[in-house]
Amino acid sequence: MAQKASAEVQQQAMRIAKATQKPGQTKEQTKLISQGIEKGIAEYKKQQKAKGRARDKQKKQEIKAKHKAANAQEQPATSAEKAANPVLPWLLLGLSWAGFAGYLLLG
Repeated sequence: MAQKASAEVQQQAMRIAKATQKPGQTKEQTKLISQGIEKGIAEYKKQQKAKGRARDKQKKQEIKAKHKAANAQEQPATSAEKAANPVLPWLLLGLSWAGFAGYLLLG
């Protein structure tokens, strides 16, 4: 289950461990310190990935909220158009009948 750290991380951890090495410290102790640093780097990367996912999730929620707000603003306009639409066909029908009746009376 534990993933092996990349070679770059291992080298970086070893450089840090050697830089902080105390006089009289054995190679084995330095190696153990290096492994601890590797674990710390891996944990840091996990935390950064989790924060990145949380930021992405937050952005998606904000975008969804903006879309919902935009749709909510469009809804009243479309409902007003729907209320005006039933009148228009009846008005056109009445005008066409009046025109037809006028044509028959004059013609």
